[in-house]
Amino acid sequence: MKKILLPLTAFVLLLACNSSGSNEEKKDEKPAAGTNDLSGNPDYQNGLALVSKSDCFTCHKIDEPLTGPSYRDVANKYASYPDTIIAHLASKIIAGGHGVWGEVPMTPHPAVSEDDAKTMVKYILLLKK
Repeated sequence: MKKILLPLTAFVLLLACNSSGSNEEKKDEKPAAGTNDLSGNPDYQNGLALVSKSDCFTCHKIDEPLTGPSYRDVANKYASYPDTIIAHLASKIIAGGHGVWGEVPMTPHPAVSEDDAKTMVKYILLLKK
């Protein structure tokens, strides 16, 4: 039984982290009502475009934790850090990470360029409440 249960559990976890939802679902992700209108900010626009094209919304939502933390929680935690946090978090997008937000590791995204990862981080940090 253990021989079947362990691979099945690993497969389900892998499927949950790497499956991609429909593009309409990703495009519908918007800041919650009552937040500042950031739609004119180029960092917001460019970052949202990159995040929407990626598989990020598979594990993250703006205001609710999913497999990973919500973007708002990430922003609230790191927005007051010095600007060097942008490069640090961008490297976590590319290389993956683990342990900061629980036991589920963040999947690495080696195909994302450093500049694109930094743009994504700037977008996320703008979501601070």
